[in-house]
Formats: sequence, C-alpha cells, structure tokens
Amino acid sequence: MFRKIIIGCDNAATGLKDDLAAHLGSMGIPVEDVGCFSPEDPIVYPLIAKEVCRRIIAGDYQDRGILVCGTGLGMCMCANKFKGIRAAVCHDIFSTERSILSNNGNVMCLGERVIGRELAKKLVTAWVSLEFRDGASTPKVQAITALESANMR
Repeated sequence: MFRKIIIGCDNAATGLKDDLAAHLGSMGIPVEDVGCFSPEDPIVYPLIAKEVCRRIIAGDYQDRGILVCGTGLGMCMCANKFKGIRAAVCHDIFSTERSILSNNGNVMCLGERVIGRELAKKLVTAWVSLEFRDGASTPKVQAITALESANMR
C-alpha cells in the first residue's frame, strides 16, 4: 500500500477531488492535496499538474498521483509533458487496470464533468490496489521510456 498519494485539481473539479481525497483517507492512505481549493480559484490546471508531477518525480509519493479537471484530458496532456510521468485518463475499470498492469502508469486523471463520483471512487480503489509486474508488458514500458529519453530533455 502507498505511504502517500498526491492529488490536485483545477477549479472545475474541487468537489470530486475532495471526495477522492476523503475516500483515500478512509482507506488509510495519506493524501497530500495541493489544490485547487475553491471553484472560484482562477488557477489554471497546468500549474497544478506541474506541482503534482514535480513532486512525484522527486519520489515523495510512492511514484503515484491523481489529477482531476473537467474531463481529465487537460491534466493528462500536461502531466505527460514531464519526463518520468505516465498519465492516463481513467473513466472505466478496464482502462484503469491497464494503466497500471500494461503501462506502469503513475498518474491517474479523472474528469468531474464526465464521471460519477461513486464510479470514480471505485476506480481509485482499484488503481491503488494494483502494481506493475515484470512480464509481457515490460518491453513496451521500456520502449516508452526510451522514446521519452530520446525526445525529452
């Protein structure tokens, strides 16, 4: 189980982010919430994604974090700009499982405007219970890492 997960959102997703942080806490998983804390906060999501990803890369969060925005797409696009981050939009159980089992993902992205809160909680529960294991997907993840090394500074 994780020692801590970092979570962040933009102003379109404070409700879902708060629910997920509480849900993780009820599972005994400490959560660090880096905001945004109000729907009126004008912060733009790339700044939240930057903070979450920077701290994951530093190794403070067992290498995983959760980002939430209106659709999950903007946060995912921003997160994947960081070397060492493998973010996935997770709106169904199969994609959520594969993000870890096939792709060794480390950032889960969700959209408050496109997913129900109870489903989001179930997906987060599944996501934190999974671990990537060496196997058939290992060469694929290594290829992702090689592409990243060749194309990112």
